[in-house]
Amino acid sequence: MKTHKRKKVSRYRGKNQGNYGHGARKKAKKSGHKGGIGMSGSGKRADHKKTLITKLYGNNYFGKQGITSRKTKKDKRKRINLKQLEENIETYAKKTPKGFKIELKDYKILGKGEVKNKLIITAFDASKSAIEKIKKAGGEIILLSKKQESLKK
Repeated sequence: MKTHKRKKVSRYRGKNQGNYGHGARKKAKKSGHKGGIGMSGSGKRADHKKTLITKLYGNNYFGKQGITSRKTKKDKRKRINLKQLEENIETYAKKTPKGFKIELKDYKILGKGEVKNKLIITAFDASKSAIEKIKKAGGEIILLSKKQESLKK
């Protein structure tokens, strides 16, 4: 026989009993309002998670980044400056009697920097300033984009 019966309040203190600190009982049953585990639920009621997210992932986690329009295409062509070619001529070029031969078929050559050596470059495209500088140094540039245009005509 029980001599002392605990009050209802102390008996219902366990998980999901009554509405102690959860609001309605239905809210506390599963992880619907808690937001689950990890990054899930970082929306409407998860303001307290935002500081953690910005510390771990920086400020670029929320919102859109980059080009979002489907119509605008990002220019994915590779580019290289004459300055880089001159500084790393051993890696890019092969020494020939006519000069240094460089093959960069998917690159566009840009005109930043000076040309000291005689360069023979095969590239997809080049800027006007780059072509001028290469020719001024006694070199030559073969453009694949011009060849493709002439083949189409």
